[in-house]
Amino acid sequence: MSEPSTGRAVSGQDEVVDLCRELIQIDTSNYGDHSGPGERKAAEWTAEKLAEVGLEPKIFESHPGRASTVARIEGEDPSRPALLIHGHTDVVPANAADWTHHPFSGEIADGCVWGRGAVDMKDMDAMTLAVVRDRLRSGRKPPRDIVLAFLADEEAGGVFGARHLVRNHPDLFEGVTEAISEVGGFSFTVNEQRRLYLVQTAEKGMHWMKLSVAGTAGHGSMIHRDNAITELSEAVARLGRHQFPVRVTKTTRAFLDELGDALGTELDPENMEETIAKLGGIAKLIGATLSNTANPTQLNAGYKVNVIPGEATANVDGRFLPGHEDEFLADLDRILGPKVTRSDVHADKAVETTFDGALVEAMKSSIEAEDPIGKAIPYMLSGGTDAKSFVELGIRNFGFAPLQLPPELDFAGMFHGVDERVPVDGLKFGVRVLDRFIDAS
Repeated sequence: MSEPSTGRAVSGQDEVVDLCRELIQIDTSNYGDHSGPGERKAAEWTAEKLAEVGLEPKIFESHPGRASTVARIEGEDPSRPALLIHGHTDVVPANAADWTHHPFSGEIADGCVWGRGAVDMKDMDAMTLAVVRDRLRSGRKPPRDIVLAFLADEEAGGVFGARHLVRNHPDLFEGVTEAISEVGGFSFTVNEQRRLYLVQTAEKGMHWMKLSVAGTAGHGSMIHRDNAITELSEAVARLGRHQFPVRVTKTTRAFLDELGDALGTELDPENMEETIAKLGGIAKLIGATLSNTANPTQLNAGYKVNVIPGEATANVDGRFLPGHEDEFLADLDRILGPKVTRSDVHADKAVETTFDGALVEAMKSSIEAEDPIGKAIPYMLSGGTDAKSFVELGIRNFGFAPLQLPPELDFAGMFHGVDERVPVDGLKFGVRVLDRFIDAS
């Protein structure tokens, strides 16, 4: 890569924005059925960026076009357990007509890089590449081995990305005991004296489900007591309106304690409506971690207006808290009733670890060094990440993609939303924090 006109060496902060923009410009939309462009082009681009600084990355293709890139950096002490830094390169689809700036343009406007993947999670991919390239150009080895993985298919459960590598190429992660990745390390401004950085230590499990009801097909003009659409619609409505009970896990209790300290008040888990009201832009993110959830997302039935169909189906996105899967499934069956058949489209485990140890201390110190009023605290993610695959190898997983964000930015709303964007200053902040973190880890 050429140096800037000033003649000084290229730094991670110099190139992180361009790396993010270039990666956003590669359309890696994942429709969940191999109909998208795939991640091969992004895998080759990532491999090229790593090879330019002396690494020997390998590309693994699990299905035509569905490719991931993996490389290992030798540390000062290879006898120490290794660290995994992973990110996915696929994104959810975007309709350009809905966006202020084209979702695959990587345009810079209003101090932000805009585009699909700007926060989920090509920003972290770019920050990781920027830090690694800077360190390797300047000959700064990490304290221990680091495995880098840029993965396919996370947005559809990781079957053709992380899960494929874990089950078919586990040797790539030999010696890895800890990992960092997405949806953690971002800031929440409490007041002028305190900014909290939410580190993900847990994530809900998932049951993506298909609900089916069989009825009697017939003519639409007849009186019909066994209508599959009616039965399914009533069941879906019951489920969609159901409020699952609040369950405060260890991670959420720790989050509430830390937030209460920052606010100077004790937060009552029995009065979550009042607590959530104090969370501003992260209210939705945290609110969804207080209970199991089941949201109807798709309905399908019939083929002609005057024909009563013999079957109706619906899809539901179900998420359960760590330790509460059995309760969740029992509640589902009670709510849906005996006429509804439930089957999994995709199911995966809940993940949780504790907020302690040397790696956590490295996160805390790297944040505090760059933000004197910053403090890292644990929280639970309502969604899922590739951590669900890496935990199969006994790896301890954290969400740590550090970003300092303006208080007015609806960060939680950016995930899978319209006009996704990440602040330029936030990317540069993340590079500085990750660089410190690697040294401290």
